[in-house]
Amino acid sequence: MRIEHVALYVRDLEAARRFFETYLGGTAGAPYRNETTGFRSYFLSFDDGARLEIMTRPELAEGGGQPCRGYAHVAFSVGGKQAVDELTERLRADGYEVVSGPRTTGDGYYESCVATVEGALVEITA
Repeated sequence: MRIEHVALYVRDLEAARRFFETYLGGTAGAPYRNETTGFRSYFLSFDDGARLEIMTRPELAEGGGQPCRGYAHVAFSVGGKQAVDELTERLRADGYEVVSGPRTTGDGYYESCVATVEGALVEITA
């Protein structure tokens, strides 16, 4: 058993795609669009085989729709403490809010947490 992919709704699909490609090494597949509903998405693939689906629909782009409840964050392992520190500082310099860290947490992770595109939380772990 394995998780096939995780999905994230966003208002600005292209900004989210650029974020995950630029900072976390994702590679976007072909865009998908449902002409009937206006739903659009990309699947992003990462080196280890993990996949993230980023999605939008007209109600979100217009600021409407029901609020979504769900997962609190997605975590990306970047391979070491120095890589966590470097990526965290790069994101801070590029204007993203560093919510916490870098630090060693009570459960032993060395991580930071950054509010990314539209406030979606990304943990960067060693």
